[in-house]
Amino acid sequence: MLTACHERVDRMLRLLDRLCQHLGAKGLDEQAAQAARDVMRYFDLAAPDHHEDEERHVFPRLLAGNDENVKTVVRRLQQDHRDMTANWVEAREVLRRLSEGSAPTWTGLSEADRATLARFAGLYADHIRAEEDVVYPAASALIDAPELQRMGTEMAARRTARP
Repeated sequence: MLTACHERVDRMLRLLDRLCQHLGAKGLDEQAAQAARDVMRYFDLAAPDHHEDEERHVFPRLLAGNDENVKTVVRRLQQDHRDMTANWVEAREVLRRLSEGSAPTWTGLSEADRATLARFAGLYADHIRAEEDVVYPAASALIDAPELQRMGTEMAARRTARP
């Protein structure tokens, strides 16, 4: 489930990149506004759930272990989650303006806005790489099938409990 979420994150980051390219080539239109809404929806809902899954189920197990390299990576990933949350506030504001903007009044994506979106996307790319290369393999070695099933059940229950 966690790896599948990374695939969706990658898909949304590619959409964000295509959105920036589209804005440069064609300006703000309904297609761009819809892409901005799609990215916002994903990072408003699914990404925080994914971070919580890791914070509840994966990171504590690894921090309790003996591998200092893994613990260092996990602590960095925990900081990444805080940084992503803070950066999302800024990135979301750029996307909100795009989603609500209109072509006649739109003056283009500023360099500051481009930098905000690039910084946000960059945090995720590095984060995912560390999880897939270090953290998930280490967690797989510690978590047996019944525990994995319990984790999946809890993750699904939290998502279905949302109003």
